[in-house]
Amino acid sequence: MTVSGEYPEGILDSRIAGDSQNEPSPARERGLLPEDLDEAGALRLLGVSRTLVSRLSRQAAINQSSLEEELLANRHVDEERHFEAMAEMLALPFAAKINGENVQDLPRLDSQLQYPTQVRVIERHRAPKVAIVPQAARLGATAELLRKLPDLRQTLVVTTPSAIRKAVWICGAERRVRSVVFHLFETAPDASARIVASGKQGFLAGGILAALLLILLHAPALMLPLVHVILSVSYLFAIILRIVALILLRKQSPPPRLIDLPPALPRYCVMVALYKEAEVAAQLIRSLERLEWPSSRLDIKLVCEADDLDTLTVLKQIRLPPNFEIVEVPPCAPRTKPKALSYALAGVRGEYLTIYDAEDRPHPKQLLEAYTRFLAAPPDVACLQSPLVIGNPEKSSVSALFALEYAALFRGLLPMLARFRLPLPLGGTSNHFKTDVLRAVGAWDPFNVTEDADLGMRLFRHGYRAETLRYQTVEDAPVSYSIWLGQRVRWFKGWFQTWLVIMRTPRKATDELGFPAMLTFQLMIGGMLLSALMHPLTPVLLITILYRVFIDADGSSSFTTRALVVLDLFNVFGSYAVFLLLGLKCMIAEEKRRVGWRWMALPYYWLMVSRAAWRAANELRTRPFFWHKTPHRPRDEAAMPDG
Repeated sequence: MTVSGEYPEGILDSRIAGDSQNEPSPARERGLLPEDLDEAGALRLLGVSRTLVSRLSRQAAINQSSLEEELLANRHVDEERHFEAMAEMLALPFAAKINGENVQDLPRLDSQLQYPTQVRVIERHRAPKVAIVPQAARLGATAELLRKLPDLRQTLVVTTPSAIRKAVWICGAERRVRSVVFHLFETAPDASARIVASGKQGFLAGGILAALLLILLHAPALMLPLVHVILSVSYLFAIILRIVALILLRKQSPPPRLIDLPPALPRYCVMVALYKEAEVAAQLIRSLERLEWPSSRLDIKLVCEADDLDTLTVLKQIRLPPNFEIVEVPPCAPRTKPKALSYALAGVRGEYLTIYDAEDRPHPKQLLEAYTRFLAAPPDVACLQSPLVIGNPEKSSVSALFALEYAALFRGLLPMLARFRLPLPLGGTSNHFKTDVLRAVGAWDPFNVTEDADLGMRLFRHGYRAETLRYQTVEDAPVSYSIWLGQRVRWFKGWFQTWLVIMRTPRKATDELGFPAMLTFQLMIGGMLLSALMHPLTPVLLITILYRVFIDADGSSSFTTRALVVLDLFNVFGSYAVFLLLGLKCMIAEEKRRVGWRWMALPYYWLMVSRAAWRAANELRTRPFFWHKTPHRPRDEAAMPDG
C-alpha cells in the first residue's frame, strides 16, 4: 500500500500520491542511468508524477532553489525514503543513521552542517567509508562515475542530509563548544565579560570608594550636596531622553508595506534557545510554522542543552517539518543562552538570522518586513529589532507594569535612538541580523547574561547600526514577584557586565562609539543602573523636599538650595509621569484596557527594581555567570490575539 507523501516499497513502478493520472514511471536497470539525466528526469525515475514535477519546477524558479529542495521541504516525500530510493537507483548501500563517534573530524568538517554532502566514516575492523548525499540533479553523472570507477562502490554509502548533520554535531561537539566558550575572549579580550572587572577597574573603584568615604567622614557638608547635584542632574537627563521619545511618537513612520519584495527570497535562519521548555514546545512549533517564508528557504534551529531530556523528548515526539533541526549543546560552563546560540551558529545556512524565545509568538509577516527593511537600509544597518508586546498585562500588577515598561522601551525609546543613529540596547529576542556581520563581530558573548545589550554595543563599535521594525512579537511577562525577580536580577547583572566591558577602555570606546553614542550609553545603561540602585532614597528625598517647602520656608535658603528643591520635585514626579505617559502612549486601546488601574503600583514596582539591582550587584561578585531561568507556561487561548 502506498503511503501518502512517501515512496512505496518498489520505487521503479511507483508514483507519488496526489497525481491525477496513473502513469507508470520509466523503468531503468539499477545503476544504469543516462549521464545527461536532468533533475526533473531523475525525479520522474524516482516515481514523482509529472504534475508534481511541474509544480516543483514553478516553485524552484520562484525561490531560486532546486526541485529536490522543494520536494523535501514541502513534505511531498519523506527524506529517508527519498535517499533510500536514490541509493537503490545507484546500486549503493543506504545508511539511515551515522554514528557520529565514527566520523573523522577533518578540517572544515563544520561546513557539512550547512551544506551536507559527504563525511568520512572510520569503523574498527572495517575499511573506511564515505557517506554521501547524492543530488537528483547529478544522479546521471554520479551513476556514470560509478560505471567508470566501479571500485568506488566499495567505499561509498548513501545517507541523508539530516543524518550527516546529526553525526557532525556529535563528532565535533567537544572542539566546537571549547571554541565557542573561548573565541571572543581569546580574539578580543577587552570585549569579553569573562573577566568581570579588570585590575585597573578594581583599583580605580577601590580608590574612588575610599576617597568618597573619607570625604563623607571629614567633610559631609561638602560631600552630600555634591552627590545630590550629580544624582539630580543624572535623573534629569534620563527624563529628558524619554520626553524626546514621547514627542517623537507623533512622527512615527506608517505601517510597513511589503509589496516591493523580489520574487526570489534568500535563505533565512530562525534560532530558538530552549532549556526546560517542554510545556511550551508545541506552542512554539505552531508559532514558527505561521511565519510567512518559503519552507525551502527557511532554516529553523531548536537549540537545546543535551542534558535537558524532558524538552528533547517532547520535541522528538512532535513530527517536526523538514526545515526544523534540533541542535543539542554539550553541557559546559557557562550554562547560558548566548553560549548555546553561538554553538548553533556553526550550522546556520541563512543570509539572515533571527532569534526568538521559547514563549514567543512572532507576527507571521515579521521576516518579510525585516528583509524589506534590509534591502532598503544602508549597508551599515546590520540588525533590526522587532517590538516586544506583552500578551498578559491583565494577569497581575507585575505583568501590567512590565507591559508598560516594554511598550515604552520597544515602541518609544528604541525607535527614537534608531532615528538619531545611536546604539540600541537590543532585546533578547526578535532581533534580525545579517549573518556574516554577526560572525564577523564575534557573535554573542557566552559570559554575558544580558547578551543582547552587549551585542548591540559591540555592533556599533564595529561600525554597524541597528534599527527597529513595526511587526511585533508577543510574549508573556512573569506574573509572580519571585519569577520576575530572578529574571530582573539576571538583566541587571548583564547590564553591569556590559557597562564594565565598555568602561575598561573608556577613551577607546568613546573614539569607536563617538561622543553622542557614548553619552547615550551612559544615560541608558549607566543612568539606569545608578537610578535603580539609588531609588530607595526617593522617600528620603520627598521628606527633605516637604521639610524645605513647608517648614524651612522663611526664605533663608540659598538660590542653589531652592533650585535643587524644584529639580528634585520635577525628578520625582516627572520620572513617574514620563514612564506612564510613554508606556500608555505606545499602547493600543485594548492594551490600556487590560492594564487598567494596575499602573498605580508603579512606586512599589520601582522599589522591586531597586532590590533586583542591589541583588545583581552582589551576584556580580559571587556568581557572575549564573543564569536565572525564567519558567514559561503555554499561553491562555482566550488571551488577546497575537496578530
